[in-house]
Amino acid sequence: MESPLLVYTTFPDVDTALSIGESLVRDRLIACINVLPGMRSVYAWQGKIERGEEAVAILKTVKRLQDDAGRALKERHPYETPVIFFIEPADVDVDTIAWLAGETAGD
Repeated sequence: MESPLLVYTTFPDVDTALSIGESLVRDRLIACINVLPGMRSVYAWQGKIERGEEAVAILKTVKRLQDDAGRALKERHPYETPVIFFIEPADVDVDTIAWLAGETAGD
């Protein structure tokens, strides 16, 4: 059985997140992207404290695609150093994993 994988990242805006997410879905590297607008961030960057508004994105895929999905996300991401967390859920509904596996199976 496939192992589920969630990918957490942030984008500068919703449109960028949706555009990149759609390209990853079309390439069958992820099954879905959820985008949450309006996140406020305070972060350290190059020795300074920054503030900004971003969009959070949670991408749903499978473990076997971690390297390919991560590489494609990084290549398309507008940030110089995007934050990308790979999160392995401890458990998942069988119908959900079947859907994830089916939508990322390739041609």
